[in-house]
Order: sequence, then structure tokens, then C-alpha cells
Amino acid sequence: MLKVQVPEENLQAAYLFNTGQSYRADKFFGITRDKAELTFRVWAPHAKAVHLASAQCDWMPSEAFAMHPLEETGVWEITTTALKEGDLYKYAIETPAGDVVLRTDPFAHEYEKKPGVAAVVNTCPYKWHDGLYRGRQGRRHKLNQPINIYEVHMTSWRRHTDGSYLSYRELADELIPYVKQMGYTHIEMLPITEHLLDMSWGYQSYGFFAATSRMGYLQDLQYFVDEAHKANLGVILDFVPGHFIKNYDALYRFDGTPTFEAGDVTIAENVRWGTWNFDLGKSQVQSFLVSAALFWLEDVHFDGLRVDGVSNIIYLNQDAGKEDWVNEHGTAIDYAGVAFLQKLNAIIHERVPSALMFAEEATAYPGVTKPEGLGFDFKWNMGWMHDTLDFFELDYLYRTGAFNNLTFSFMYTFDEQFTLPLSHDEVVHGKKSLMHKMFGDRYNQFANLRTMMVWMMAHPGKKLRFMGSEWGQFLEWRDEEGLEWRDLQDGMNRSMQHFTAELNKLYRDEHAFWEQDFVPAGVNFSQTDQGAQGTMALMRHGKKPSDTIIMAMNTLPVQKDDYRVIVPRAGRYDVLLNTEDIAFGGTWQHIPTDYEAFLVGDHYEISVILPATGALIIKQKKQVRGKNNG
Repeated sequence: MLKVQVPEENLQAAYLFNTGQSYRADKFFGITRDKAELTFRVWAPHAKAVHLASAQCDWMPSEAFAMHPLEETGVWEITTTALKEGDLYKYAIETPAGDVVLRTDPFAHEYEKKPGVAAVVNTCPYKWHDGLYRGRQGRRHKLNQPINIYEVHMTSWRRHTDGSYLSYRELADELIPYVKQMGYTHIEMLPITEHLLDMSWGYQSYGFFAATSRMGYLQDLQYFVDEAHKANLGVILDFVPGHFIKNYDALYRFDGTPTFEAGDVTIAENVRWGTWNFDLGKSQVQSFLVSAALFWLEDVHFDGLRVDGVSNIIYLNQDAGKEDWVNEHGTAIDYAGVAFLQKLNAIIHERVPSALMFAEEATAYPGVTKPEGLGFDFKWNMGWMHDTLDFFELDYLYRTGAFNNLTFSFMYTFDEQFTLPLSHDEVVHGKKSLMHKMFGDRYNQFANLRTMMVWMMAHPGKKLRFMGSEWGQFLEWRDEEGLEWRDLQDGMNRSMQHFTAELNKLYRDEHAFWEQDFVPAGVNFSQTDQGAQGTMALMRHGKKPSDTIIMAMNTLPVQKDDYRVIVPRAGRYDVLLNTEDIAFGGTWQHIPTDYEAFLVGDHYEISVILPATGALIIKQKKQVRGKNNG
């Protein structure tokens, strides 16, 4: 092979990639454009030869498309004018064994529609219009802002009447105004990185730098994010850095040898998920995945990432058949996985300080949201979720004896910076929808669902709910079709949707709900030991004394006519929300809203009517200047 003089900057870029220090490797690999010339680069360290393959050469190795190695870096490249925007391509790789295999480009920004996996030449830039929004986000304190997430599976939120997907641009026109109207602050997308199997919901990906072609091009997704930002909505991506698709024409044995995965197949294979685990100890894999994360944050302007499967990354024993695996110290900690997540979060927080990093982590691993730990901003509180759902599924007869399900989370609520999730995982595979989980007949199911939502809002932590729960869809989520929008022809579902919108707006407007989520000063648990009565009240505090919200909740179907609520000071108090308001699907047509506090010993109380299976949100009226209200 003719020796080619390699520019020093290319050797430096390859060196940084190989040493795990290339944090935007996609700017070097994949395709770079210089006028009409396209340069293709790929990492295939053990290949004997690599050719660019396309329709121009009948997808066979051709000398006209031979790539040359960048010395001993494992990087191969070719510069050509033979391909243009929209053309398909792969790499024909000669393995150490002498076989020629076709592989798609791991760094591509677009792939052909399934079932094909060929990469598409796409180098078109997008012109952004969200500078004002991004500037505001950069000045906000991420822990002290309202975060109320609408979790969406983009291909099944709504579909055309013929069952076809809405495009990213159609979703921008329909989904964004809906989420805005409903009062959420963020949209979280289940993975939209390119994948083949619809039933994987995007969690079995092969295109870590590409938006799925099911709904359009990368530039169409960028338009969606741009429009969301113009509507003052953040957008979060579900990101999957732990594993990849099993197909043989993607990342697996990329150059004929274990390249992105470990050499030991028992380590590499993820039996439970039917995927291959990334070898997170490899420097090149670290460069690849950190670059992918930063691509979505920097080039696609996502506001944050929800990192999936953190437990699988930080433990050796999370997969089927590996329950007894331990490291050399006799524990199940995977040190390579821990080090990778620490590195990922440190780099993201340095380069994109406003980025919100969420960990989907289901164990008691310490310090997930600590700088000296894994370094995430937020951790999903799976314990709160399971305990809460278990409680509201209970027959009323057993609730007083199970109140610990609600109060146990108070024991650890400040151990991490938690997000409270009621996610897609809880409304599929026979688990029933949130509405269907609730105890009782249809009326009581709605009453329980409204009460549970108020409980969620009042509990410290950021919020996440999956699509369809906002109106109480009864059927489980099915990824192969759109949500049951026809439910909204029913008055109870419309009332539930109206309730969710009002509750969301109240959450957004009242600082007490989110300004001090992660410090003890943000909550007062003074009336949370009333399990025998099935009731509870607590206070949430903002930074200003006037920013205090009181939540009172009754989990039993018996109205409490003289329920005493402790309030912070003398004065008059308003009921801002009553879950049993007839407008929300309840039975109360006349809503008492004005209460005078009275002194009881060393504190003040108000006496309210607490509805059966219902909740109140209460706030002190603004004091008239110059009057002494005690």
C-alpha cells in the first residue's frame, strides 16, 4: 500500500481518541466536508484493509475507494468527491482472518430506514433560533428550578389515521403546544438514537450520533428542539451508553475482533437485554460515548440526558447468570463502569454546565448525585415510586396499616437529589396503567389518581410522568399505536386532564414546590405520623417566608369535617386546589377557600373539611401592608 503523508493534526486527533481524551470525536470521524470533498474516517484497529462501499462500487471493495491507514493509530480515511448528500455508504472491512465484512458508520448522523442500516451522507448544518432560551438556562441554578417532565415515546404519542408516524416537524406543531398547554416544563424523549427493533423502544441502538430516520432527518429533530426552546420548554434525551444492538453489521466485532465490546463473550453479552455491553474500560470506547453525549447536548441542544441502566454499568452482577460475580476485592462493583460515569459527568458539567444529568439507578449505591460519587445532578427515586404505587393500589381497609409506604421515603429523601418518576416502565408488560392500578370503582380510581398526583407534587424532588397518565388512560401503553386520545370524549377523562394542567401550573408558579427540593429547610414533616387516620399534612417552603405551601391529604373514603392543619403563622389562608372540585371530576360544587388561623398552644392551625380520598393545597393570603397579622 502506498504510504501517505499524514498531517500532524490528524495524528493528534487519533492519539486523543485512542487515549480516551477525544470528547468530540465525531468532528474527526464519520464525515467531514471541505467544499465538494468528503473525508470519511473510521476506527478499525485490527483490519487488514478498509474500503468505502456504496452503490458506486456495487457495495464491493474497489481500489478507487480504498482507505489508507493513519500510520499505526487504527484509523482509516479516504477523501473523495464521488459521494454526495443523501448517498448511502458502509465500510468493507477485511478482518484479520481475511474475511470481508460490511459495517455501517458508527459516527453517522443519519441511516437509511429500517430494515437497512447503511449510513447516509448528511453534512447539512442547522441554523438555530434559541439563543435567548439557552442564555437564560445558563444563568439558572439547575437544582432550584421547576422540573416537571412529560416523558414521551415519540412514535406512539400520536399517529396518523393510517398508523404512520408523525414526523419530528409534525410533532413540533402538535406535541409542543400540548405540553405547553398542560403546564409541564420539560419533554423527555425515550431513546431516538437509531435502532431497528420497534419493540426495544430505542434502547437497543446502533446509531449513537443519529436521530432515528422513522420521523425524519437530524435537522428535523433540531427543528423540534428549537421550537420547544422557543416555547420555553426544555428537552431531555434518554441516553443509553451501557450496551448496543446485537446485529452483525453494526458495532459488534466491528473489524472482525471485539472492538467496542470486551474480548470475553461472557462479559460482553448482556443476556437480560439481548444486547452487547460496551467495554467501558477501553479508552476509545470512552471517547466514543462521551463524544456522543456531547453531540446531543452541544449540536442538538438537548437540555439534559437521562442515563439508562446505570445499575448495569456500575455493578458486575446485574445480568442474568452473573448474579454471583464479584471483583478482585470481593464486591460486585464494576470499577471501569464507575470511572466512566464519573468521567462522563465531569466532562459534561465542565463543557455544558447547564446540562441536567439524570441517573436511572435502582439500588442504594451511595453518592450517585455527589461530586465525589458518580456526579449526576439527579437520581430517579425508584423506592418512592414502588412504595407510592403499592399504597394507592391497596384496598382502603388496609391503608392505615401500610402508611409506612408513604412515609418511609422521608428517611432518605435528602441522601440524593431525587427525581420522582412515574415512567413508561410502570405502565407496560401487564403492570397496568396508572389509572388501572388505582383501587376502587371508576370514580374512586380517578379520586385516588388525583390524590396521588398531589402527593407527588408535594413530596421533595423533581417530577416525571409518562404520557397518557395526565388524563387517566385506562389501557396500558402500547408502543405499536398512538395513545387512546378517544378517551377524551369522556367527561371524567377530560376533567382529569384539566386537573393535571391546573396542578402543573400551580407547581410551576409556586416556588415552594421546587426551590428547596434537596435541603431540609424546604419541607416540614410536622403532620406525617397520622397513619391511623389515613391522613397527612406537610409544608413546603421556598426561600422567602411568604413562599410556603401546605398539602393536606386524606387517603380514605371518609370525609374529615374538622381536620386541623398546622400553618406557619397567623392570618388568613386560601385553598388553591381541592382535588374533589367538580371541575376536576369530583363532587364538590361549593369549595370553601378562606380560613382564619387560630392559636393552639405554641403554633397556629386552621380547621378545614378534608375531602374523602382527596387532597388540598393551601397557602396564606397576602398580608395587607401596615396590618399586624400576628
